[in-house]
Amino acid sequence: MPQILPSMESNDSDDMKDERTVHLVEREIHEQPNVLEQLLKNTRGAVEAAAARIRERAPSFFLIAARGSSDNAARYAQYLFGIRHGRVVALASPSLATLYGASLDVRSALVIGVSQSGQSPDILQVIESAKKHGALTLSISNDVQSPLAFASDLTLDIGAGVERAVAATKTYTAELFMFAMLSAALHADNSAWNALARVPEWVDATLRWPEQTQACAEDMRQSEHWIILGRGYNYATACELALKMQEMAGLVTERFSSADFLHGPIAVVGPGFPVLLCAPSGKALAQFEAVLNELKKRGAHCVILSDDDAFGQRADHWLTLPKGIPEWLSPIVTVVAGQRLALELSRLRGLNPDQPLGLSKVTRTL
Repeated sequence: MPQILPSMESNDSDDMKDERTVHLVEREIHEQPNVLEQLLKNTRGAVEAAAARIRERAPSFFLIAARGSSDNAARYAQYLFGIRHGRVVALASPSLATLYGASLDVRSALVIGVSQSGQSPDILQVIESAKKHGALTLSISNDVQSPLAFASDLTLDIGAGVERAVAATKTYTAELFMFAMLSAALHADNSAWNALARVPEWVDATLRWPEQTQACAEDMRQSEHWIILGRGYNYATACELALKMQEMAGLVTERFSSADFLHGPIAVVGPGFPVLLCAPSGKALAQFEAVLNELKKRGAHCVILSDDDAFGQRADHWLTLPKGIPEWLSPIVTVVAGQRLALELSRLRGLNPDQPLGLSKVTRTL
């Protein structure tokens, strides 16, 4: 495990004068291996108990309500439970209830609320409405004393500790990890638990290659517009990294499935246009070949997050990932490399990555 930096008590402007100041968000990025290791150690029993309740109820589908980074974690869950468990997983549209007063028949569903703070009124209303209709409800949160946790039948604590920076880093990977633990528990799969035990090690390895990230950020610091691509499990990674680049680095970003990208959006790409490809090994990697070929023809500047040597070597900047990560767990590791890139771009652009302009840590929406 990496040495965890001591917590910073203040993010006053005096702390940000040195370009190389260790920001709050950097400390929290580096806490992730330990957070995930402790989450597995401390929470496996609770996850297995929740899985037993879910199996007992045998829901016909899953419905997940979330916002922001938590919504991107929910996108991961769509692929995770769809591929590994054959479950239909839908993402809730909270405004159906909060704005339009629609009453949805979710009696046969498992309804999951995902929120770092557990305080967003719209997510809470989805859970309360689902419970009234007889659905089994589950909350995944970093605050087990939150309104969301109290409203749910089952509560799972991601245990990430206080996250002081506005941009979610360790809470996001903890949410992904919690979904992965729930998948392992629903399958009662020892091999899955063994793979989960290696995730902190893989995240740690990803944090040990800062020179690659710094060189990429130096080269790309003037680029104002980015496209970020993912597919399958790592579509969630593309969505989350687009958000991180917006929050921390003030960039205009758009994210696409690499398949959807070919259906029109690729038209905006010309010489030097930056495209970030989230492409670790797995079934989705082969689908990136056609995309990369077309991007190269157009002269795009390609930044690739991958563990695949042949694919990564075609990049203008290759941010390497550890080898041997199962595809279903790769988003937990891949996103960390992107978090570091967003941080370095923020620094080089003279921004405060801990406190993006006009944002607050807890956002309450209806």
